[in-house]
Amino acid sequence: MEKVSVKLSRNSYDIIIGSGLLSQTGARLRELGFTGKAVIITDSRVKTLYGDALKQSLTDSGFEALLIDVPPGEEQKSLETAGRLYYQLTDFFAERNTPILALGGGVIGDLTGFVAATYMRGVPLIQIPTTLLSQGDSSIGGKTAVNHGKLKNMVGAFYHPRLTISDVSTLKTLSKRELSDGLSEIIKHGVILDGEFFSYLEKNLAKIRALDEPVLEKVVARSAAIKAGVVEKDELDLGLRNILNYGHTVGHAIESVSGLKIWHGEAVAIGMLAEADISNRLGKLSTKELDRLETVIAAAGLPTHIPSLPAKALMQAMQHDKKIVAGKIKFVLPKKIGEVLITDEVNPSLVEEVLRDWKGSTEVTTSG
Repeated sequence: MEKVSVKLSRNSYDIIIGSGLLSQTGARLRELGFTGKAVIITDSRVKTLYGDALKQSLTDSGFEALLIDVPPGEEQKSLETAGRLYYQLTDFFAERNTPILALGGGVIGDLTGFVAATYMRGVPLIQIPTTLLSQGDSSIGGKTAVNHGKLKNMVGAFYHPRLTISDVSTLKTLSKRELSDGLSEIIKHGVILDGEFFSYLEKNLAKIRALDEPVLEKVVARSAAIKAGVVEKDELDLGLRNILNYGHTVGHAIESVSGLKIWHGEAVAIGMLAEADISNRLGKLSTKELDRLETVIAAAGLPTHIPSLPAKALMQAMQHDKKIVAGKIKFVLPKKIGEVLITDEVNPSLVEEVLRDWKGSTEVTTSG
């Protein structure tokens, strides 16, 4: 088992990573001083896989547990869904000290985190991520949000959990595409801050994709530690934390223009390569390092070429990015594996040139 401590100005907490941790959840909540009621929020697919086991762990430790599920999908990240959950919490007589457990991937983590942050002005949150994307990235950092209309993650709050439990045995029920999708953000963490970790990924991708649990524990723990280290220095996303947006400027545009047919991790993988290509054309990143990145992304089962999406539409989508300041788009550009810079001085014509060069070729599949 691995442990990552997230040291914040207030409400520091631990992330524990290992196999078979779901059955220990009730006991760990007891150790944190919780008693009485507890609520699990999950989606219907994850409920079938792990909901009953988690609820049993809570009841075995003396909790009165409520298990709530919502349909899977990004569309559940809404104020309407949050409103329904508030009613269910009220009907259960959930109190200010009732822990709410987010069991699932990024959508459930965001939605449940938002509900926990706003119900009774804040109740304890426990994150129990069950995807590689959420274990290695999205469950860390305290960002919670719902979408509003076409505005993604525009209504939310910074709200950290009291504990995060990452049970790597849950990754065995992911499809190959879901596993690859999660690897994207983990690769990103190596590129932005840890060249040694990137090298470890280069050597161990086959073991990761074969679900080797000791390797998964190490990878999730290191990825979590990298992100936690950034969050500790910039909890409210005012400066340094911007480096976590590497690949996301182009990636979010691809997600949007594709109508979410390209998944988040897939879009970020393409975005990382596009932004590395921009850096290479600006003379900041060597061709050798660009080739290393492309090789790793391909070996992870992720797309290495941009889909057939109109470059003009992608450029327009980038103009609506939350990272724009004074009309200028911010890019995170790698200088080498393990080091990046943030700039708003990239000429839009260069960005469009890169996007047009890749137009029409794709490695993305929508099955498996």
